[in-house]
Amino acid sequence: MFAKLEGLEKKYMELEESLADPEIFNDQERYRKLTKAHADLDDVVSLFRRHRAVKEEMEENRLLLHDEDAGIREMAQEEVARAEKELPEIEHALKVALLPPDPLDEKNTILEIRAGTGGEEAALFAADLFRMYTRYAELQGWKVEILSESDSESGGYKEIICLISGSRVYSHLKYEAGTHRVQRVPVTETQGRIHTSAATVAVLPEADAVDIQIRPEDLRIDVYRASGAGGQHVNKTESAVRITHIPTGTVVTCQDERSQHKNRDRAMKVLASRLLASERERQSSEMSADRRAQVGSGDRSERIRTYNFPQGRCTDHRINLTLYSLDKIMLGEIGPLIEALATAAQTEALKAQAEGD
Repeated sequence: MFAKLEGLEKKYMELEESLADPEIFNDQERYRKLTKAHADLDDVVSLFRRHRAVKEEMEENRLLLHDEDAGIREMAQEEVARAEKELPEIEHALKVALLPPDPLDEKNTILEIRAGTGGEEAALFAADLFRMYTRYAELQGWKVEILSESDSESGGYKEIICLISGSRVYSHLKYEAGTHRVQRVPVTETQGRIHTSAATVAVLPEADAVDIQIRPEDLRIDVYRASGAGGQHVNKTESAVRITHIPTGTVVTCQDERSQHKNRDRAMKVLASRLLASERERQSSEMSADRRAQVGSGDRSERIRTYNFPQGRCTDHRINLTLYSLDKIMLGEIGPLIEALATAAQTEALKAQAEGD
């Protein structure tokens, strides 16, 4: 590991030299690439240098353990004890930093939320989840754009699809895929009985043109009149679009925009991301090591989390974590859940790496 770290430090120093050359500003594209490469190495190199400094300090203080001055020996003993505690922590952080990065982590994300079992209450819960993720996105400084929505009679969502754009969106939200269960008393319940409902969440990295190739001959595109709100417009214009990817049978519809062209663009964006996610899942299922690195399978039939309103608790079943702060969680403060899931994923990845060595 340390030989690899020395190589990364050398590369880091070479990048610093290149960035210090005034000529680099004449080539902005190269400058951006070098700046990103330098930033990507910054954390791991800083950790490595901290590890080296602590180790050197520890060795120096060990020499002072035999000093004639009792005060110096006591001070040296304290410093050695501190270093012995800190070094394993830094080494663990270095191992995590050296894990192969998920190439999709930097991508924007298409979030799909659908009401599951539970009728109107499930649709209301789907709306609650959408608000939770929207508020979390606001806290992160991300942008949320609704691509498609289907309202329920009570003001919830049968389905809502949105694009979330910003810094490392997928790296934060990728653990949210699965079935979310809610236990609470519905507003329509007159006897005060607790009902259990569910909604499914799909988290798809936004696909770029280089990620997935879609041949025009593999598509069937149908246009039709939009339904729902919109006044007379919905009865006169065939603006809604349905795209079917014939080889996989994947179907995407979009009717939220008045423009057929905009609906087509949005539907293509969702289709490309679904196909990318499907291909990613196929590759993952073929690689057991990659599967061990996942926290849960991400299967939509898998119950990953329960939101219990009477007890004010939220339980993530994949890592057996229960938090009694449901009110804050529903307001978008899901950082503790995401951090715990990321830590668990890192632990599993380190285990898989150790088994492979």
